[in-house]
Amino acid sequence: MSPLPSDERRALLELARLAVVEAVQSGRLLKIQPKFEFGELRKPSGAFITLRRGRRLRGCIGHVIALNSLAETVAYCARAAALEDTRFEPLRADELPELEIEISALSPIEPITPERIVIGMHGLLISDESHRGLLLPQVAGERGWSVERFLQETCAKGGMNPAAWKLPGTRIEAFTAEIFSEAEYRVERRAG
Repeated sequence: MSPLPSDERRALLELARLAVVEAVQSGRLLKIQPKFEFGELRKPSGAFITLRRGRRLRGCIGHVIALNSLAETVAYCARAAALEDTRFEPLRADELPELEIEISALSPIEPITPERIVIGMHGLLISDESHRGLLLPQVAGERGWSVERFLQETCAKGGMNPAAWKLPGTRIEAFTAEIFSEAEYRVERRAG
């Protein structure tokens, strides 16, 4: 995926904010307006939406596989991050003014060998016949992990033995992400 121009990043952040507000107020998925259907936003792409309140994680949901347009993926994942991340209670309206939205627009996933993994650049998807673990590129960099630790933590996240990445039959795939947030663009925060 080509780097997103600034106007497309801003549009995605606005769309994610509108989708979160709609989710909190009505529980419904936001109907995407035509103004969000241009450029790269029309192309199929995976994405993750990360919600933070202050510096604390408040929700994170995404799709790695590009099934829908980037705009549709962002709207769907923003709603899901607000209401369906099982690690958290659904987002409340009084939290909206303090909420920070971050978008990770993903490249296609491709097989990778451990020696080609670059911390801070690659996200990982590790799977076997019955498990799947995924960590975004920023996770390993933020935590100062080595490549081996990143592989182990991705396996553990998927419910596998941390050494499962070494086993035959385990698939290691990688993707990159273009990561941007409201803090960078000072998107107007609508509390609803």
